[in-house]
Amino acid sequence: MLRLHNSIRPAFRSRRWVHNIPTFSHLNTVNEEDLAHFSSILAPASILSTLPSISTPADDIAPYNVDWMGKYHGQANSVLRPRTTQQVSEIVKYCAQRKIGIVPQGGNTGLVGGGISLQKEIVLSLGAMNNVRSFDPVSGILPVPYYNVTLHSIPGILVADAGCILQSLSEYIAPHNHIMPLDLGAKGSCQIGGNISTNAGGLRLLRYGSLHGTVLGLEVVLPDGTIMDQLSTLRKDNTGYDLKQLFIGGEGTLGIVTGVSILTPPAPQATNNIFLALPRFDNVLPLFQIVKRQLGEIMSAFEYIDRTAYDMGLQHGLGPLLSADEVGDSQCFVLVETSGGNQDHDLEKLNNLLESLLTADEPLINTGVLSQSPTQFNSIWALREGLTECVQKEGKPYKYDVSVPLADFQKVVDAVQERMISKGLYGDHAISKVMGYGHVGDGNLHLNVIAKHGYRPELEAALEPFIYEIVADRNGSVSAEHGIGSMKRDALHYSKSDVSIDWMKKIKRVFDPLNIMNPGKVLP
Repeated sequence: MLRLHNSIRPAFRSRRWVHNIPTFSHLNTVNEEDLAHFSSILAPASILSTLPSISTPADDIAPYNVDWMGKYHGQANSVLRPRTTQQVSEIVKYCAQRKIGIVPQGGNTGLVGGGISLQKEIVLSLGAMNNVRSFDPVSGILPVPYYNVTLHSIPGILVADAGCILQSLSEYIAPHNHIMPLDLGAKGSCQIGGNISTNAGGLRLLRYGSLHGTVLGLEVVLPDGTIMDQLSTLRKDNTGYDLKQLFIGGEGTLGIVTGVSILTPPAPQATNNIFLALPRFDNVLPLFQIVKRQLGEIMSAFEYIDRTAYDMGLQHGLGPLLSADEVGDSQCFVLVETSGGNQDHDLEKLNNLLESLLTADEPLINTGVLSQSPTQFNSIWALREGLTECVQKEGKPYKYDVSVPLADFQKVVDAVQERMISKGLYGDHAISKVMGYGHVGDGNLHLNVIAKHGYRPELEAALEPFIYEIVADRNGSVSAEHGIGSMKRDALHYSKSDVSIDWMKKIKRVFDPLNIMNPGKVLP
């Protein structure tokens, strides 16, 4: 077990690891009378239940009770699919009166069980709330006239229901020459409300920042059914507490996000990417510094892939982007994307960068490739974005989305692999691969530990809390962009002091004194 120095985070000296399954004796299970009441709010097709009065087939309920990895299994007997904020309000108000637990669920693409019931709470699926309310490419953005600014150079404002799929929103605003400020591998199924509730980061955070900055306003149904309408479209509003920030990353524990107002950046007029092979991991940090210095404002992504992940991608049909001879014994790879306003200008910068890297006295890279067409651009991104699906094909993954200093990325991966070897759990009989990839620009490592034959208690016991201790020892965070959910609830103290957790609990009690809103998530 790794020990922390007393000079680092002294509040954590007395850590203990206890992974409890919470009990909800204060909550009631949904019954036939409850379904009758919900039927007065929703159309019959919007209610799923295994109770006799509705008798939905178990297979139709299953997608709401099992996460996409097959790791978390819920016990909800009923699912409600409202179409309006008013319907959500009426449902929540009733559940508060009856003390029925509610699990808000978006696209169910999370990694930590945040959208899955722990006992028999009701699942409130927001997928039917999928309307774009408005899109304004100009108004409310420029505080004074800018006579030399074109519409292509200023952001717009999108107001949409929480159940809108991220990719659908991207397609909606694309004809207006705008993009969403976040981009995820799960964009085809994740929902904007879930993105906000987990404070999703993704591939564009380096360029456009986090949702704490790009979300302008929220509409939220509070735990007593009250609708809090803060769907502001203002860039500047300095009138007291910025309450929306509590719901960004709140994981549905303080209220249900039903609508969002979000800033949409102008679509870049020129996009390019390069894929680089590095002889050793130690070259990543100096490479990042050089790339950032030479590309400046046009750098929009800097992604890292270790050799294990790269080889796995090749085995599953991603690439190859480079010939085997060129790759040689390269230990890792980097994908750099640029987004700018002038293709000639950007290509000149990229070519100068590649030339300087390849002709250096002590080259940081073995080789690299610059995309020459939209097809090649997409192929390079397909390798990075396809890794998650490849991992699923290899077995059952233990996924740890953590923040650590860039210099420690490979050290964390190596430490976990050595741990599994020392426990006799590394090989085809148990953990077949340990790999890392992620967002270098924001220190986010996606650590994937693949169990070839499925999840087993002894594997989890070997991984946890070991991984959380490694992260804490490096002053990192146990969750970088996927939230806490139920998986990391008891690991929260590795990243938050007792004082912080105590105040988080106080905030929870103010908003949700009955503890009906996504109970058992986030807080220990």
